[in-house]
Amino acid sequence: MTDRLDSLAAELRDADSVVALTGAGISVPSGIPPFRGDGGIWGDQFDPAAFHISRFERDPAGFWTDRLELHDAMRPSGIEPNIAHDALATLEREGVLDAVVTQNTDGLHAEAGTQRLVELHGSAERVVCRRCGEQETAGPVRERVRDGETPPHCDCGGVWKPDVVLFGEQLGRETLADARELAEESDAFLAIGSSLQVEPAASLPRTAARDGTLAVVNLDKTGSDGVADYVFRADVTELLPRLLERVVD
Repeated sequence: MTDRLDSLAAELRDADSVVALTGAGISVPSGIPPFRGDGGIWGDQFDPAAFHISRFERDPAGFWTDRLELHDAMRPSGIEPNIAHDALATLEREGVLDAVVTQNTDGLHAEAGTQRLVELHGSAERVVCRRCGEQETAGPVRERVRDGETPPHCDCGGVWKPDVVLFGEQLGRETLADARELAEESDAFLAIGSSLQVEPAASLPRTAARDGTLAVVNLDKTGSDGVADYVFRADVTELLPRLLERVVD
């Protein structure tokens, strides 16, 4: 692994454009539960149907009651970015990493300091008004729900919605276009903590691999292992700091 890390670090230093795609596996070490599998949010704890866009439109009050419970399960108190999030933010500050594309909605990349961030599924740390399109920080709105305001309303009278892609919704066109452009133009692409099984995110590493270097970091097999130049079966909190040391030493 040491030789492969050294080789990848050299490629990152020489690349004109480096992009990272992250999935749930980068946030699990921070204490955020996975979505599927043992202890997963969907199936074991919550019914995805309760968080479908049709449920929000039909029963916004009930949706928000369940959404608050979901938030508390996904973001227990004390959750913070881990050293893998920090490593990516440092690579960006050092001018090595151009952008992070993430499937996660937990907001931890932003908290770690990543500046150019493409959130494919939105951010649970924001809300958006369904009527006027205004965006706000989610924390105060969640507190209003705790205090009994269900559903919570914007000043214009519209209902606040978590600024995430709910079941039954499509990914934002501009967001997906940005992610695809970054993948197409990258010289090196890091796929981190994702099984790479769910489209359209799963296609991004394959797009990047056509003309650039692809490195996959995940504990389990992924859908892009066969086209990757580097595959690391490793904990992201162990491997990314080691890679950082080799890139910016």
